[in-house]
Amino acid sequence: MSTEPIRYFHRAKKTVETEQVYGEKWLRWTYGSGLGRFALNAVVKRAVLSRYYGWRMSMRDSARRVLPFIADYNLDVDEFAKKPFAFKNFNDFFYRALKSGARPIAPGDRVAVLPADGRHLAFQDVALAEGFYAKGQRFNLESFLGDKALAQEFAGGSLLISRLCPVDYHRFHFPIGGTPGEPRLINGWLYSVSPIALRQNLAFLWENKRMVTLVDSPVFGRVAVVEIGATMVGSILQTFTPGRAVAKGDEMGLFKFGGSCVVTIFAPGRIRLDADLVTQSAQQREVYARMGERLGEAAG
Repeated sequence: MSTEPIRYFHRAKKTVETEQVYGEKWLRWTYGSGLGRFALNAVVKRAVLSRYYGWRMSMRDSARRVLPFIADYNLDVDEFAKKPFAFKNFNDFFYRALKSGARPIAPGDRVAVLPADGRHLAFQDVALAEGFYAKGQRFNLESFLGDKALAQEFAGGSLLISRLCPVDYHRFHFPIGGTPGEPRLINGWLYSVSPIALRQNLAFLWENKRMVTLVDSPVFGRVAVVEIGATMVGSILQTFTPGRAVAKGDEMGLFKFGGSCVVTIFAPGRIRLDADLVTQSAQQREVYARMGERLGEAAG
């Protein structure tokens, strides 16, 4: 069983840090032992377990978990839109809104922003994104998007993987301004998206439940934004209106309890990703940064 820690680059502090993993012992047992993998395939990856846990986190008695969680993970309560005692249950706290201005949006009409708080991997060319979780594993665009023609459209494009831990702010936002289409559901399993799991099998990203939304941008062309469900994620809720224009940084939706992931894909030649994201990702290291910070600038 691997005990390799998860290390990431903290963009604001410019330091390499070790992730405090929620449920780490359970994750390492599930994905790193024979008995754990049996439980994974028999029960853990199936929606019924995550639905049950999501239901439990919506019960009133789950509110008692909120204050210990805030203390354990040193969360900044000053940015919450609600007081810590005002949450009706743990899910209410988990997908909490923030105060206006808590996540400034990087300015500039040609600047794209990160869609979520979390740990990010960025690749200028998805075709070159190999071995970022485990040696020899490549990102399968066609399987991920569930559409051969769409995969051909984005082949050679730029890829951002934004991984949200349970301790993160769990609303996701539009990385660019434009007009979003109707979200398309691709049903699947609910594996973990922690590196502990993805080091075993990157295909969990395209075997999990996903929501694919195409956003037509006057600056960046067509952009694919994909939310991925994961173990213990109760549901993915979209809060935008398809066909209605949005500004970058506008709320797109939220995840109920659990770690989750947002993947953003740009067509070839449409964006120059920021150098710090690309450099760290090339070293197989995620970058911790927050929603609204710079992702890159329109190319050309």
